[in-house]
Amino acid sequence: MDLLDATAMAEAVREGTTTAEELVTAALERIAAWDGEVNAFTVVRRDEALRRAREIDEGVRRDPTSYGPLAGVPVSVKDHVWMAGQPATNGSLALRDFVPDVDAVPVSRLRAAGAVIVGKTNNPEFCYRGFTDNRVFGLTRNPWSLGRTPGGSSGGAGASVAYGATPLALGTDGGGSIRIPAAFCGVVGHKPTFGLVPKLPGFRGWPSLSVDGPIAASVRDLALALRVMAGPHPADPLTWPVPFGDDDGVEAGVDWSTLRVAVSEDLGWAAVDREVRTAFRGAVDRLADDGARITEAHPASAYPTELWNAIALPEGFASEGPLLGHDGIDPATREIVEAGRSVSAADYLDAQERRAGFTETWERFFRADDGGYDVLLTPSMPVPAFSTDVPGPTEIDRTPVDPFFDDWCALALPANLTGQPATAVPTGRTPDGLPVGLQVVGPRWADLRTLAVAARHEALTDFTRAPASAAGPGA
Repeated sequence: MDLLDATAMAEAVREGTTTAEELVTAALERIAAWDGEVNAFTVVRRDEALRRAREIDEGVRRDPTSYGPLAGVPVSVKDHVWMAGQPATNGSLALRDFVPDVDAVPVSRLRAAGAVIVGKTNNPEFCYRGFTDNRVFGLTRNPWSLGRTPGGSSGGAGASVAYGATPLALGTDGGGSIRIPAAFCGVVGHKPTFGLVPKLPGFRGWPSLSVDGPIAASVRDLALALRVMAGPHPADPLTWPVPFGDDDGVEAGVDWSTLRVAVSEDLGWAAVDREVRTAFRGAVDRLADDGARITEAHPASAYPTELWNAIALPEGFASEGPLLGHDGIDPATREIVEAGRSVSAADYLDAQERRAGFTETWERFFRADDGGYDVLLTPSMPVPAFSTDVPGPTEIDRTPVDPFFDDWCALALPANLTGQPATAVPTGRTPDGLPVGLQVVGPRWADLRTLAVAARHEALTDFTRAPASAAGPGA
């Protein structure tokens, strides 16, 4: 069966040109063929998924409108995200036996829209790293090159979409955890505006930084998934009743005459690999040739890692500190958790106050009444996928990288600190064949705008999510 995106799959099920059972069977076959080497999945729900697919097919035969916009679409859910009756280990031996009895709101909304959840996907312990490996389920590999990482922390989600197991995956992003796998695996991902998509019930980690969001085969799938998952819910008091809007405009294209587009290779402070810079320049040139009005500009903000750590570390200790008595926690993870122990409440609130100033700088950059920009384009990640033998690059373009806690991900951190939306989309591949991408950042609640710009770039770029056709398992 040809690889379709989620939008096309659901349309085919409703029109009767395929069935949910056929789609789920194909997904399970790809998992069986690929996952032994990629190791994207922690749980495969074969029997439950096929049973649910048959229920959907029976309902569609009675009434094609009886199921929602994801009717029959195979979907994966990150291990970290709670799903009733399925393990949520958060990649840790300390939580190996934890099985929630309730769905996180995005999971229940995906189910209600007709999605068929075929399994859960791997993440590093407590979602702390930009690669995916843990002592419970082991190492996840990149389908484009099995010796490379798919990124993290939603690495299993990115890999599951990259090799075609599912066209849509639910991940999370507290410091780039959707955009890193999107860049490394050559798929698309969206870090929503903070408060757009509920993330509870669930783990407590990084409550002011992390969001739930989609990784997908196409930008229109990102918009479809957001439409399904967005909206306030009593389970998550940090969600806001802001209308998502009409996502049909994402595919309609953009009117460049109405958009001011800022671009920056490095935001003024990031080390970026030369191959990534070259690919990013090619992407900017394509958009300029398409009519985009491009200006070299970026917010006048400081390097974000220290501020992000000042918030993430105490939030992480508050969440995972009680688990430190378990001797199965990885030493590197333990070091990160312990780093938040000595942070006082006053220090934490001081960091949040500095964050408010950082956010104001970024919001002002986009503010129309200040002559601001509509979107900002940067590379998604400063490097292509690195080897599975290392926890991250030691240097980027001859610039040393701080070895503590994935400082190489700094280009992703502003959107988490500010709560702004960021869409990651592939731009091409390096000479070694590794995917690279750009991210489109906008002001809060402008998710549809960043998606529309990403969709236009997607339409101008010849890129496929099917490494299986090029390399095959074991390559």
